[in-house]
Amino acid sequence: MPTFYDAPNPAPNPRRVRIYLAEKGISVPTKEMSIIKSEHKAAEFTAKYAPGQLPVLELDDGRVIGESVAICRYFEALHPERPLFGTDALSVAEIDMWIRRVEFTLMNPVGQVWMHTHPFTARVVVPQFTEFGESNRPKALAAMKRFDEVLTDRPFLAGDAYSVADIILLTTIDFANFIGLPMADDVPALADWYARMSARRSAQA
Repeated sequence: MPTFYDAPNPAPNPRRVRIYLAEKGISVPTKEMSIIKSEHKAAEFTAKYAPGQLPVLELDDGRVIGESVAICRYFEALHPERPLFGTDALSVAEIDMWIRRVEFTLMNPVGQVWMHTHPFTARVVVPQFTEFGESNRPKALAAMKRFDEVLTDRPFLAGDAYSVADIILLTTIDFANFIGLPMADDVPALADWYARMSARRSAQA
């Protein structure tokens, strides 16, 4: 069996994989690592995976897969039912489109706020450019507003079915909340979607 190298909340990317696995009902041996203790940067781990990032999936033959979406795609190929990456050419493309939009338009500014304004990252991001970090707050809120507009006429981000796109948006919003960047009051459709996604059992992963 492969080994999943995980990190606890609030780390959003490992949580993406945990939610995906929970949705699919897949159990994988897991090794939890401490980001606070920089265990993912230790020589023993970087010898396995040079970027020293989490999550990572180590296969039985020693090969490793990094990046949360890539890990989920690996399991999707092995366990195609119930599909979370689409069922035909159009739905696969649409899910990929929304994954990229969440990552580029929302996760990117959230990440800049995190890196350049949060006290936790001050010890590793030197120097922090606080003004630049703060300038990304309105960009993140504007992205949430655009997702709100999309969700006014559909139950899930990529259409009629729950998908990995919903997982990535949920974990991004939860991470934004953690760093002090909550949703504004003018996104009712996004707030309704968020409540429904958070109520899924997998969201507790």
